[in-house]
This record gives sequence, C-alpha cells and structure tokens, in this order.
Amino acid sequence: MSDPDPAPPRRNRQQIWILTLASAVVTANAYYIHPIIARVAEDFEVSSAQIGLVPAFNQIALAAGIFLLLPLGDRFSNRTLTGLFVWGQLLAMAMMAFGADFQVFLIGSTLLGFMTIAPYLLPTYASKRVDPSELGKITAILTTGIIAGILAARAGAGVVAEHFGWRTVYYIATGLMLIVAILLPLTMDGREREAETSVETSYLSLLASMIPMVRTHPEIILSGMIQALNFGIFIAIWLGLGLHLTSPEMGYGVDTVGYLALFALINLITTPRFGAWADRTGARKARAIMVGFQFFGVCLFLIFGHSLWLLMIPIIITNIFGPILDVTGRMTFLNEAPAIRTRLMTIYIVFMFLGGGFGSWAGTSAYDAWGWSGNAGLAVAMSIASVALSLFAYRWKSDEV
Repeated sequence: MSDPDPAPPRRNRQQIWILTLASAVVTANAYYIHPIIARVAEDFEVSSAQIGLVPAFNQIALAAGIFLLLPLGDRFSNRTLTGLFVWGQLLAMAMMAFGADFQVFLIGSTLLGFMTIAPYLLPTYASKRVDPSELGKITAILTTGIIAGILAARAGAGVVAEHFGWRTVYYIATGLMLIVAILLPLTMDGREREAETSVETSYLSLLASMIPMVRTHPEIILSGMIQALNFGIFIAIWLGLGLHLTSPEMGYGVDTVGYLALFALINLITTPRFGAWADRTGARKARAIMVGFQFFGVCLFLIFGHSLWLLMIPIIITNIFGPILDVTGRMTFLNEAPAIRTRLMTIYIVFMFLGGGFGSWAGTSAYDAWGWSGNAGLAVAMSIASVALSLFAYRWKSDEV
C-alpha cells in the first residue's frame, strides 16, 4: 500500500529520464515483431493472416490488462505494481525467446500484452510530481521514451534478425527486461496517493467507478477513439511494410525495414518541442492541426507504396505528426484531479490498444487479400475518420490556453 504522506516529492530531471529509458525498454517488447514478421512466419510455416494474430492478440490482451490492472494505480503504490508487471513481462519474453512452436510464441506474446502496464502507470506517476505548467513537456518526454523504445525495437530487430536470426532479438530483449526488473523499482518511491485517494475501495468498485467517469468526462471516449485510429494506422502500416518490403515483388531483407524505422529518430527532437507548443496552443487545437498533416502522410503511402525511396517521404511525415496526436490526446485529461487520472488513462489506453488490435488483424488481412494497396487503403480510411473526430472535438470543446 502507498505511504499516507499527502505531498510526495517532486521528481528531478535525472529521475524523469531514468523513467523515460525504462519506458523505452518495456514498450519495445511489443514492436520487435514488426520488421521480422515475415521471418517468424516462415520459421513457423504460417500465413500472413495467421502471423497477424501475434500482434493482434498482443494488442487486445494489452487492452484487457490495462482495463483490469491499470486502475489499481489509483489504489496501490505504482512502484509495487510496476515491479510486479515488469517481472510478468520478463516471463512472457522468455516464452517467446525459447518457445519451440507457434502456439507457445503466440501465448507468450499474448501474456506479454496483458502484463505491459508499466509504460501507462509511469505518466500518471510523473504527472503528480511535476508542476502543472510543465505537464505537456513531461508527458512529451515520457512519450519520447516510448517512441525511442519502438524505434529501437523496429530498427534493431531487423538488423539483428538479418544477421543472427530472429530468436536472437528476443534473447537480447529478455536480458534487457531482467535489468529493468531489478533497477526500476529502485528509482521509484512508494508515496503515490494524495489526500484525495485515502478512501479505500474494493477492486470491483474501482473498476465500476470508470462507468460514471465516462458520463462525467465524456471527452475521454472521443480522445480514446481518435488515438485508437491513430495507433491502428501505425500498426497496420508497419506490419504491412514488414510483409511488403520482404515480398518477392520488392525483394528487400528485414534489415531494410529496420533501417526505415530509423527515421523515427526525428521524434526525439520534434515530439518534446510540439509538446511545449501544445501547452501554449491548447491540446484540442494542436491535435486538429496535426491530424491534417498526418492524413496527408498516410495518403502518400497509397501513392508511393512501390518505391522504397518514395516511401521514405510518408514515413518521415507520419513519424513527425503521429506521436503528437497521442500527446495532445493525453493532455485533454491529465489535468484532471490526481485521484482519477489513472482510471482516465485506463479508458484512453484501452481504446488505443483495441485500435492497435484491429489494425494488426485488419492490416495483415488486407495485405493477405489485396497486397500493399489494400493495407494502405485501410490506413487512409482510418485516417479520414481520425480527422473528422479531431475536428469535432475541437469544435465541441474550447481550450483554455
């Protein structure tokens, strides 16, 4: 249980960056599959649609785990919960690294998704320890850690798998998780709750409390739907690229997919800057602007899909503007009362990973049926919906800048 001290200490810059690096490692686990999906499918002798079940079940399990487990962050110490879930991730990674058949690999990936809670406990944890005027900046820094983890997973996995085999990717990932499982709890303190959260509630009451929260904070549904579409587009495109670029038509290795992922390095510069800009501009207005640029980039995937060099253009555009849609989405509720932020984050992230699960299944299925055109066309349709919802949210709610 958490310390009753109502005024937990502020986090210093070094601790924020340690939490950011930890977020990178624990987030990366779900994304190693992206560039190497074709190699894993070949090794297990399964189709594109079947291998798509691995990321799809991972994302759906993540949504289930977040719904069932993340609300505990409003009751128990984030330090205790983070340590528990990180060890669960470590077990799942070991199953994926050493599993001898596709079923074990699929179960390990699904368990991994269910236990990937730490990246979504940490923003709420940090939000209680920073000045409210820096909320966008700190949220962006932690989001940058997630971006860096995704980047390292997609870029590194392709290169390592091309030269040492795809299982080596998971051997390395398991070792990194062991380090995080030991070190992360030492960085965090257990004084989580403020005075408002001192009333004990049962676990079922905690889950049930999210229902009236949706009624009193209806915008969380809208922000969640926008991010579900945004994340689903990201997953569908990158799984499609992993299959498309390594197909006989294109003829590239999995390392090429990894090299393309390196364009996400630009996020390390742009996302914190856009986060600070969103603090000044307002979350909803910033999101309404950025979603237009994102839509333009997604459309270019459909047009430039059969040229490796031209594909770099939409990859850069979507890498710049996709993450800030998540940052601005979180900003719409992370300024609410500290006692309810974790549960609001729960609702938001559940939507996000249901979108990721849909993108995983629909993207690989569309590719299996219609090739790259089907995959990219699906992403364009989802982006149109994201633009419409973002503009509606901006007109519905005015920002206090």
